[in-house]
Amino acid sequence: MAEDADPARKSIGARRNPDSAEAILEAAEAVLVEAGYAGFSIEAVARRARAGKPTIYRWWPSKAALLLEVYQRQKRVEVPDTGQLEEDLVGFLENLFAHWRETSSGSVFRSLIAEAQTDETAATALAGYAGGRRAHTGQIIERAKARGEVANDIDPAVVADLVASYAWRHLLTNRLDEPEATIRKVVHYLLQGIAASGR
Repeated sequence: MAEDADPARKSIGARRNPDSAEAILEAAEAVLVEAGYAGFSIEAVARRARAGKPTIYRWWPSKAALLLEVYQRQKRVEVPDTGQLEEDLVGFLENLFAHWRETSSGSVFRSLIAEAQTDETAATALAGYAGGRRAHTGQIIERAKARGEVANDIDPAVVADLVASYAWRHLLTNRLDEPEATIRKVVHYLLQGIAASGR
């Protein structure tokens, strides 16, 4: 297959051609939706996007890197800032579960986690992504700490890991339809462990 099989999209070297990159990402999403993780391959994406495999590998050095970008491109989860930690965390988890449930991004992220079990490159990519998300979710805890809701010695990154563990377990076991009351109970139990004294 040619370096860029579609003559309308000229290669511009190591720098991404926006049209080609968009076509590849759209093809990757479509292959995942139609064939699932088992049928997802760089070859299938290249055929669908009418792009050369060398082009894909130049911009995404692994299947995991491509999966991760597909996931990040789809992810649009609102992080509430209500002024109350319990409401922020409940709202965040509800929004995340709804996003995973109602879009293909849930299956994309499950695929990435599956890939990470047997592929070191995927595991590294997932760990890097998780680290960034940990810092992002940790900001919810930092805001609460500044308001005096959370004890000063609480590590926001550890709390973020606990929240992520709960979310990932539900994703991997396909339990994304938890009612608000159940999510609120989990958050309440968590907050009992990190609340500032006197609250």
